Amino acid sequence: MRILSILEAIVDIVLPLRGRSARTKARTLGEIPLLPTPHDILGVRITTLMEYQNAAVEDLIRSLKYDGSAHAARLASSVLADYLREEIASSKAFSARKVLLVPVPLHKSRARERGWNQIELVLRALPEEFRNGTLSYMEVSMLARTRATKPQTRLPRSERLSNVAGAFALAGQAVTDEPRVRDAHVFLIDDVTTTGATLANAATPLRRAGAKVTLLALARA
Repeated sequence: MRILSILEAIVDIVLPLRGRSARTKARTLGEIPLLPTPHDILGVRITTLMEYQNAAVEDLIRSLKYDGSAHAARLASSVLADYLREEIASSKAFSARKVLLVPVPLHKSRARERGWNQIELVLRALPEEFRNGTLSYMEVSMLARTRATKPQTRLPRSERLSNVAGAFALAGQAVTDEPRVRDAHVFLIDDVTTTGATLANAATPLRRAGAKVTLLALARA
């Protein structure tokens, strides 16, 4: 971790931080309140963990999404871990299903353009027990976005559902290892939700395969 901190400091000197990332880097976990809130949208329940209207949360989300901030990923992973510990314990108390953490995927063209999937950064920053099967497994390649879609933030609400309809499918090992999906409790995670269209559609192939799916977003805009 010390080496990582040194490398980050060098990068900060060579490439000055954007304002939002500089502000986020100066913040601690105590300034990013965990406020789990359930929303019933499009016939599904989506739980958001933070209030996007909070300036610190908006900075965190934007520096994570657009700047790939490692500090933002660590803060977001701490918030997510605080929430997931209790939820996973509750899940395991009533079910033998394996718990899988799955990020909403980017299309490969968007991933190449941006260079990272912001939620994958958050999942990789989680404590090891969330990634190695002690509490849950991290599955970053279980879903694929099968076609490029327009950024949801640039579309009116009326077009957001059709924009992502049918845009997701099982991928990789999930295609050939059906029981792993069918017998799983998947926590499907996105950064921000507005209409719920992306999460609702991304959950469809998992539910069709028999998985129990819980939908989470870091915040709701």
